[in-house]
Amino acid sequence: MGTIGTALNELRSAQKSAKGVSLYTRHVNRPVGRYLAAGSFTLHLTPNQVTLISAVFSFAGVTAMALGAPSWTLGLFVWLGLAVGYAFDSADGQLARLRGGGSPAGEWLDHVVDCAKITALHLAVLIAFYRHPEHFGTTTDTWLLVPLGFQLAAVVTFFGGLLTEKLKPRPAPGAPTPAPSTLRAVALLPVDHGGFCLVFLLLGGGAVFRWAYTVLGAVAVVFLVAFLVKWFRELKSARR
Repeated sequence: MGTIGTALNELRSAQKSAKGVSLYTRHVNRPVGRYLAAGSFTLHLTPNQVTLISAVFSFAGVTAMALGAPSWTLGLFVWLGLAVGYAFDSADGQLARLRGGGSPAGEWLDHVVDCAKITALHLAVLIAFYRHPEHFGTTTDTWLLVPLGFQLAAVVTFFGGLLTEKLKPRPAPGAPTPAPSTLRAVALLPVDHGGFCLVFLLLGGGAVFRWAYTVLGAVAVVFLVAFLVKWFRELKSARR
């Protein structure tokens, strides 16, 4: 196995397109994931092992959100677990490319962990709202619908995006890759998992967290509608 420096050099030339991703993913998560992938490569870890490391960090944050007493310190811990888990989520794919390509089983494991993480995270918020209504100001049951609606939007977006990617015709070999849009990258920040995780830093603020989370949930619903229209049109035109 090579050194971290050698692995980093190889990874720089084996990155996914920046098209359709937020500024956080492009400038924070993927670069951090690149270093984690290079380190994992030198430690002889497999992509599946890195996926499981991602799951451990992510679900540590989820569990803390569901079972802990809300505070600024807990919010920092939740964010850190989710952010590190997200970075390792980027690292597993980069490591697979560095090792010569992934496998169907590895891709399946990655997506299953991602889906479980998304589903469990909003359930954890629901549990926290139910357990600590005085802190969050969720004394009426109506507020419990917010994480349920957010979860629905997040899961449908995740599944719809994956299915669209599978059904769309692959571009012809050698076809030019469209340049990424900075405006789109900024607009996607609220629905990027890394950008969303920042809201947990407000956990100690009670109602501040509740409103910030609710706003992000409303944005997720708006983006879901826009994505569904876009994906349907793309797939409909691809059949002609």
